[in-house]
Amino acid sequence: MSARVLARHYRPRRFSELVGQEHVTQALGHALATGRLHHAYLFTGTRGVGKTTVSRILAKALNCQGPDGQGGVTAEPCGVCAACRDIDAGRFVDYVELDAASNRGVEEISQLLDQAVYKPVVGRTKVYMIDEVHMLSTHAFNAMLKTLEEPPEYLKFVLATTDPQKVPVTVLSRCLQFNLRPLPPALVAQHLGTVLGAEGIASEAGALRLLGRAARGSMRDALSLTDQAIAYGGGQVAESQVLAMLGSTPRAQALQLLEALAGGDALALVQGVDGLRSAGHHAPGALDELARWLQLIALAQAAPQALDGQDPDTPEAQRLAEAWPADLLQLAYSLLLQGRAELPLSADEHAGLLMLLLRVLAFRPAGDGPAPSAAAFKRSELAARLNVPVPAAAAQAPAPAASAPAVTAHRPVEPITPVQPVRVPEPVSPALPTRPVAPRPSPPPAAPQSAAPVPAGSAQDEPPPWVDLPPQDEEGPSAAMEAELPVDLDRAAPALDGAPAAPAPAALQRSAAGDGAPALVPTPLGAAWAALVADLPITALARTLALQAQCLRLEQESLPWVVHLQVTTEALGMAPGPAKLEAALAEKAGGVVQLTVGVGPVQDSPALRDAAAKAERQRQAESDVAESPEFAALKRHFETARIVPGSVRPLDS
Repeated sequence: MSARVLARHYRPRRFSELVGQEHVTQALGHALATGRLHHAYLFTGTRGVGKTTVSRILAKALNCQGPDGQGGVTAEPCGVCAACRDIDAGRFVDYVELDAASNRGVEEISQLLDQAVYKPVVGRTKVYMIDEVHMLSTHAFNAMLKTLEEPPEYLKFVLATTDPQKVPVTVLSRCLQFNLRPLPPALVAQHLGTVLGAEGIASEAGALRLLGRAARGSMRDALSLTDQAIAYGGGQVAESQVLAMLGSTPRAQALQLLEALAGGDALALVQGVDGLRSAGHHAPGALDELARWLQLIALAQAAPQALDGQDPDTPEAQRLAEAWPADLLQLAYSLLLQGRAELPLSADEHAGLLMLLLRVLAFRPAGDGPAPSAAAFKRSELAARLNVPVPAAAAQAPAPAASAPAVTAHRPVEPITPVQPVRVPEPVSPALPTRPVAPRPSPPPAAPQSAAPVPAGSAQDEPPPWVDLPPQDEEGPSAAMEAELPVDLDRAAPALDGAPAAPAPAALQRSAAGDGAPALVPTPLGAAWAALVADLPITALARTLALQAQCLRLEQESLPWVVHLQVTTEALGMAPGPAKLEAALAEKAGGVVQLTVGVGPVQDSPALRDAAAKAERQRQAESDVAESPEFAALKRHFETARIVPGSVRPLDS
């Protein structure tokens, strides 16, 4: 005996039977009734919402002949004529369904379009339905553009896709587009009840709600899951059996975890997760269920009238709304949603679930007393903003009912000293006296904060440092802060003279160009050769040779000059570099110059001296910034302040 698949047996045959797509059926019905039909339609939407079903109903409406065989185009196909029966059975010759996922090439589309020149064989209108049209190749789309724009009068195109972003705009502009919406869980559960009632199968309302949520907007998925639930339950659909089939978290265990989170009971969380593991419930499903409950609780706090009174979860959501502070609720919801993506990274998904729940406890405010209810939390927050003391009766709100879990209070927040913006001192003129300002004495250590809550209007209400402050008077805190910043004028004096400081001997021994580069070792002739090269009018190869060479012999007392250089590679000593350098030296000397170039190690050259001087300037600039009073002031207020490596450059670089 063949199986009776619900998704196929209860496929809608008329527009009136289509569930949840009234915006599509109404537009198509009016177009059929008035005769204002387009030549191409594009149906988009997720899987199982009725794209192919709407296409078949539209084909029946265009080709219906009526019970007496005299009917015309209608918005209500009869379903009994030969055309309607053949289209439902998939054997109507003038209705062609093409799966673009398996026929995506230009050959298949060209073969289909070659048949478009022939009129319908038995029907009134030819209908070409291309499913998953976004899978067609670029050449296939180009091949169908002309026919899609101007088809014959007897031909209609119906395209369906789950990803309209991949359809070229040239195709979209030629079609009338309808977006079929995902179905809400309540509507899916209602339709499943109607189907099971027609089948004579007993079902529970809780089981239908579970199936409606698990379908995620797809009616076909919902009917397929219902088939599976009937088989699993032996002819009936019960909530406990659907929970076991889907692997969803039971309602009681989800409430146990929520109460443990609200009460800060880590041991209860561990026991609850162990219970999920032993019962075989999946951790991702538990996270989804907890996030759904948190959303219901937030809705119960913000808009209780929006809750469904028929839903059995509503009373529990209202009870937990009194126990959860609004800020902790939003924090827990955000952490669970973000942790959903991290769960596959854990070796054990239940261990990852436990860590996510413990993360909520780690960010949860600590304290000994019960947490205020949502109403008390709003009153205290409003009073703090208005700088009004909270009455004792409102500050000490009554604890929740005995059935509600106890929640600990918020930890008192230590007052934050406001930080004024640090102003960099203006450049000091040479005419100003170089009198150093005495450093500001360090403030006395602050007294330890008591555990008592900070009253409203205290230092806790001061704006944080990242909030823009109003302008201060000259004698205000900003001016006082600027006056307290020390300025070491003696240290800045050498920079005002205009002469760069001589590089330290230690710096000359360091590598000038980084790791692996030769270090500078000063020689007796190094400074004289560098000064001589600086005055020579040379470029290109001659200048490269002069800068990279070490001078081993330099006789300038009488003509001819004798110059002996040493370079690291033979390429530097190749023509025409030495000849051009010798000519420049001869012009400088006013006579003959004897220049020789050898190959060997180079420890002192003009290039090495320039690199060492540049490295010393860089080190000095970094040291000046690190030891500046402005950076010290930032470090006092922001302990994690640091200088980004590579962000400091000398002014002459």
